[in-house]
Amino acid sequence: MSDQSVNQAIFSLERPLDVVVMAAGKGTRMKSRIPKVLQRLAGKPLLSHVLDTATQLKARSAVVITGHGAAEVEAAVSSVSGKLAVKFVRQEPQLGTGHAVQQAVPALADDGLVVVLSGDVPLTHADTLIALMACVRQTGSTSDGLALLTLDMPNPTGYGRIVRNPQGDSVLAIVEQKDASPEQLTIQEVYSGIMAVPAKQLKTWLAKLDNQNAQGEYYLTDVVKWAVADGVKVVAHRIQDELQVTGVNSPQQLAQLERAYQLQKANELMLQGVRLADPARFDVRGELHCDADVEIDVNCVFEGQVHLGEGVRIGPNCVIANARIAAGAAIHAFTHIDGEKLGVTVGEGALVGPFARLRPGAELGPEVHIGNFVEVKNSTLAKGAKANHLAYLGDATVGERVNYGAGSITANYDGANKHRTIIENDVHVGSNCVLIAPVTLGAGGTVGGGSTISKNTEPGALSVARGKQVSIANWKRPQKTPKAK
Repeated sequence: MSDQSVNQAIFSLERPLDVVVMAAGKGTRMKSRIPKVLQRLAGKPLLSHVLDTATQLKARSAVVITGHGAAEVEAAVSSVSGKLAVKFVRQEPQLGTGHAVQQAVPALADDGLVVVLSGDVPLTHADTLIALMACVRQTGSTSDGLALLTLDMPNPTGYGRIVRNPQGDSVLAIVEQKDASPEQLTIQEVYSGIMAVPAKQLKTWLAKLDNQNAQGEYYLTDVVKWAVADGVKVVAHRIQDELQVTGVNSPQQLAQLERAYQLQKANELMLQGVRLADPARFDVRGELHCDADVEIDVNCVFEGQVHLGEGVRIGPNCVIANARIAAGAAIHAFTHIDGEKLGVTVGEGALVGPFARLRPGAELGPEVHIGNFVEVKNSTLAKGAKANHLAYLGDATVGERVNYGAGSITANYDGANKHRTIIENDVHVGSNCVLIAPVTLGAGGTVGGGSTISKNTEPGALSVARGKQVSIANWKRPQKTPKAK
């Protein structure tokens, strides 16, 4: 949804939004020392996906309930919370979902609308939650109600069943599986774990919870019982997309959700006109924006923020992170581009790879060629410059039409500081040269192969700096000493 439509939807609710995220679980079946909500989906923690959704909803705050690995979870969230005001409360010991949300009560203002989410359910859409929140406003009623997100499942095992009023469409109760009767176990409409409710009413109902059930836990679902007892209508917003409410409890489920997420992203891109050689062999771990007629071969991974211009072609087995690739450029097989914080830019019609590496700060102009086993870091290459194979350019400014020979490197680090190499227009650098920075190669000059250049060169000059060739006739190579028997 656009920011404008989100703002309009939230404004219509006439309440500030506070999101409560349950993130205290251990996740025993994950078989990992890493807390479950920090397991990664599409390159970032499950919990980060949930908080990103809260940010899209313009939430006033997010209250994250931690428990297992609390310090680790809180540190991870604090480092990436961005625009969202995040508060932490701890659930120790863990006595059920109702007990968890009880811990959030002191952090919730009475004037807010509360949406309860789970930190291991990462793919709920913002527009789904907006529709759920709209259900809180009861038609013809003077007060707001309780809204539940539900869906029908052919195999509802493990989920709480929705018990509806036979004379109407309202919800009478949510029955957990271990407490359900045989008749109730046949119900296929289940509770997703997501609800929307005014904070003041939620606090009242949470205070009434008890643990008189098969699990001996305080169920959040029991707030439905108390809402009904108070004459408040409980409504269900039913969706059909199971992916939006699927949680992660094991490595298998995480892998299944990863593939489902990636296929969803692939389909979105193909609807925009992107050509994917195989949607099943494609991964986005960030944001990928594509202009018209982009082609992407198999086994490519996109991380961070990546923009591909019109007609860009990405060969197989490439990893591209934090980069802008301009129209008509071709990235050949097995190329690794990682812009990190500085970013990487590739100009129009440039050719990169195969087996090339572009590191942070690499800026390639139009029609630049970077060939196999060439590494570029914190360097700019102007239009038409070429480094076709087996070379390193670090902290360099390279002019137009420069030809940079195989095996040549810029020696940019003196052991303490980095220094810059400037190669002016139309310079030809021969093979196996070392350019010791800081140094400038004058325009139109040539550097003879095998030279070590430590001083500036004049424009148009041939510069050669290597030892005189010596040949010794009849020279005998050393021989191995025979081993004693």
